[in-house]
Amino acid sequence: MVVQTMWKDRLSFSDVEDEALIRRIETLGSMGCGLLRFAVPDLQTAEILGRLAERVSMPLVADIHFDHKIALRCMDFLIAKIRINPGNIGGKEKTCAVLEKAAAKNIPIRIGVNAGSLPIDLRRRAEEGMEQAEALAEAAERELAVFEEFGFSDFLVSMKASGIADTIKANRILAGRTDAPLHLGVTEAGPLTAGVARSTAALLALLAEGIGDTIRVSLSDTVENEVIAGREILRAASELAAAEKRTLDKAKSARLYRKGVNIVSCPRCGRHGFDTHGFTSRWLSRLYALDRDITVAVMGCEVNGPQEAEHADLGITGAGEKVLIFRRGKVIRTIDAAEADAAFEEELQKI
Repeated sequence: MVVQTMWKDRLSFSDVEDEALIRRIETLGSMGCGLLRFAVPDLQTAEILGRLAERVSMPLVADIHFDHKIALRCMDFLIAKIRINPGNIGGKEKTCAVLEKAAAKNIPIRIGVNAGSLPIDLRRRAEEGMEQAEALAEAAERELAVFEEFGFSDFLVSMKASGIADTIKANRILAGRTDAPLHLGVTEAGPLTAGVARSTAALLALLAEGIGDTIRVSLSDTVENEVIAGREILRAASELAAAEKRTLDKAKSARLYRKGVNIVSCPRCGRHGFDTHGFTSRWLSRLYALDRDITVAVMGCEVNGPQEAEHADLGITGAGEKVLIFRRGKVIRTIDAAEADAAFEEELQKI
């Protein structure tokens, strides 16, 4: 199961030479991001994205609306995937031109359908009472028919809605009618807390049913937090499927599982003797980049320290001016607060 995110800013030519930006993209990959999508509003941005694709190992996706010529130009570079919205790309002839070049270049395409770009007749029917989920599914089916007519099979479909119920229903409808691979997400989900809550509600329902092949959590927040949220939703879906003994086939069950660190951290309260917020913030990207199935606990006080987190492979907490590092409930080091990060680093390396 692939977790995706989308770059938050418009590209410029200087970005191609920005080493900090390159490192950030590579870090996203180590954190579990499998695809990084960029908006490509014009031909100049297509050139920039093409150059950037040569500098990073992360597969880059070009997101294109309105002008099929931009899609054609992007495919002259090392672009991993093209995302088009056939509803606004300019008609069947232009869609087929994109398909022809994609087939020649062995580049997959994501069919993106959303409520804002429904065909006029479906929009009118929706205004007259047709359910938005049904309208989205029907729009996707029309585009699939074009792809089938052309003989292009290297694709997946997304039907994006900002509502939880519409997202679930549209994907259930299409999954019941076709075997097309599906990209899942709630579009415009909102700021961090609200967006994660809404995305979790929609995606868990679908993933638990075996629906979905890639996901993106769309947040008004950082790309890093989108990746972390996506990973944690997959972890939750995997745990729920195992706990409820759902009858998913083995392949789908396996795709829900994702190797990586499980971070347990207390929310902090008036008893805290250790800054869990600051420590977790400093270590978040580093911990999510570890390719290890371990549990790390960041606890605020002796109440929630070694005992409550005794299952952790490595944990840290504090009391007064001292910091305790523990493993499986047993304190292995007691150090000054100023030494916390360095000592934690040393113990992490030993696992």
